[in-house]
Amino acid sequence: MTEADRLRAVRTAYDTVAVDYEKLARDDLDGKPLDRAMLAAFAELVRAPGGGPVADLGCGPGRVTAHLHALGVDVFGVDLSPGMIAVARRTHPGLRFGVGSMTALGLASGTLGGIVAWYSTVHTPPESLPAVFAECRRVLAPGGHLLLAFKAGERHRQLQRAYGHEVSLDVYWTPPELIAGLVGEAGLVVDARLVREPDEHERPRQGRQAFFLAHRPTTP
Repeated sequence: MTEADRLRAVRTAYDTVAVDYEKLARDDLDGKPLDRAMLAAFAELVRAPGGGPVADLGCGPGRVTAHLHALGVDVFGVDLSPGMIAVARRTHPGLRFGVGSMTALGLASGTLGGIVAWYSTVHTPPESLPAVFAECRRVLAPGGHLLLAFKAGERHRQLQRAYGHEVSLDVYWTPPELIAGLVGEAGLVVDARLVREPDEHERPRQGRQAFFLAHRPTTP
């Protein structure tokens, strides 16, 4: 499968499930204090004066975008799926959302104070992740922060059904050490890692969940 085919498949799948995904995932953070703690730490880091706006990449229906906005973050959402963006705009009419790709953001270099990629790399095969992290570094300002959430492990699954719909969607579990290496190769510095066990709603299918905080150094 080419990169264009992969992106087309992801876009089609999320266009298909967008409305039902929002209904099922809207309260997803409520029972996850560790996930919220990482978002809170990220929010504190990026609220510094002059830090620039924050992009929620792969924002889906906007629940993390809205959560960060409630924490005082100047944040906007970007997603590959026009269907998801339409749902996000209806659900959170006071926030900014736009269609875009994580590997070609259409943003000026060095303009973002932060990036959140909340499980938005899980449909990207490991060999394609360097392009994602390179684009993150490009658009981050020196000193800007990156928060990654991803599925920890070493597994590939193809979904045929999700959120009550037939889809064709690849999902990847990626070793944290591999992610750390790729983030470092992109020129970013990992500051903190959290790997938690799946909660009672995630067992056994989801496995361990990983969260990385990183930043772009202020010097080359």
